[in-house]
Amino acid sequence: MASAHPSARATAPTDSVASARARSQHSLVKQDVGGSELASPGVVVHYPGKGAIPLPQVPASAYVIADAKTGQVLAAKDAHGLFPPASTLKVLTALTLIPLFNPDATVLTSTDAAQTAEFDVGLVAGRRYKVSDLFRAILLISANDAAVALTEATGSLAKGMALINAEAHHLQAYDVVAKVPNGLPANGQVESAYDEALIARQALATPAFMNYDSTLKAPFWITPHTMVSLVNQNRLLTDYPGGIGGKIGWTVAAQATYVGMARRHGVTLIVSVLHCTALQEITAGEKLLDWGFAMDGKVRPVGELVRPLPANLTASGLTRSAATQPGRPGPANVPVVPLATGGGAIILVLLGAGWLGLRRRRSAVRAAASAAPASQDPPQGD
Repeated sequence: MASAHPSARATAPTDSVASARARSQHSLVKQDVGGSELASPGVVVHYPGKGAIPLPQVPASAYVIADAKTGQVLAAKDAHGLFPPASTLKVLTALTLIPLFNPDATVLTSTDAAQTAEFDVGLVAGRRYKVSDLFRAILLISANDAAVALTEATGSLAKGMALINAEAHHLQAYDVVAKVPNGLPANGQVESAYDEALIARQALATPAFMNYDSTLKAPFWITPHTMVSLVNQNRLLTDYPGGIGGKIGWTVAAQATYVGMARRHGVTLIVSVLHCTALQEITAGEKLLDWGFAMDGKVRPVGELVRPLPANLTASGLTRSAATQPGRPGPANVPVVPLATGGGAIILVLLGAGWLGLRRRRSAVRAAASAAPASQDPPQGD
């Protein structure tokens, strides 16, 4: 076989060369996002000299417990480990899409959205649904079809997914690889407990998200004559003192996943749990929250939740169209976020020119998302 032309070899740097260039451009590559201790695959915690309460034993492969105000990570287990997120990915989906739509606008349901896998609200192809109702369906009952319908309303499913991944990078959630908006199994789709905590912190700062997420019950009209009641699956809101929000998830590959938020005496904590024993994710979150409230301010933090990137370092050219501006109700099944060649180029530059180098990715994804069919959330309402 003939050898490659010398000039071709010279213009195609190896991965090691590209990595070296990225390291020279970004000082943050000297440590993992949030602090070098969070790169540990084990449990990391710094107990005080006395009065320490041991971390609870929870049946999860990864977790993070953090103070939302200070950003201090109080304790973690395999914080940057990569696992399938299941429905907790919907937190990022909703957080990305909420600013793009007028809540009173309507979305036309496609056949693809209506035929999304089970655990949906029952959208009918060809019918329009109110944007605010769809967000409640996503966050209260984890409606897979509603997540697809809203993502498609950006112009296409692909454009919506580009926005979701761009928002993850804006938040410096570099472990996120989102393939579908509802978290159903997809090859290579992963997230980390650290990134879920970052995303939850941004959710807490987004009043519209918290309003949807904390709703206990809401009606949803499938047709003018058929109504179903949406009951929030996150029992933290009703059973845990101070519970203010969160999201559950489950697939066979991901097992149980959870993000929870609670506030007591002016202290707001975030807990994220991945790859947990089924039906134990909220209990695990509650135990970690109890520990966090008891030890916040007493343990030395093991890392921090970083702040989002400045707008000028993200795909800021992606703006809302007039059809989705607040106060202008109207159809939302249009490309509300135009992704012209220039906008797409921005995303490609951000994702490909070194920002991924800010996170040392594991050489192997230990729990890669499986393509096997699986339920999204257990019928027990976990």
